[in-house]
Amino acid sequence: MARIISWLAGASVKDLAEVEVTPSGEGLHWKTLDVDLSIPALMNGIFGTKKWMAELARKGGSSTSFAKSEASRLNGTKGDRPGKEIVLATDKA
Repeated sequence: MARIISWLAGASVKDLAEVEVTPSGEGLHWKTLDVDLSIPALMNGIFGTKKWMAELARKGGSSTSFAKSEASRLNGTKGDRPGKEIVLATDKA
């Protein structure tokens, strides 16, 4: 999990283990890393800056799995979507 959080991505296991819960109970603090994170923000899926989040999304969208490959193959056998019929308005007076 730490590798998807921008501020913790390069931290060692030893440094990650030295985490404290803040007195309010709503945050996590790493003194050795000088990092403070909000638990509500993490629960809402905020793991870094907008740029970091965009990069996570890009990588996530490009992930491959057996299930994804099979779904793609199955969709390919269905052919193209049917074309839309274009209806032109005509004047009938």
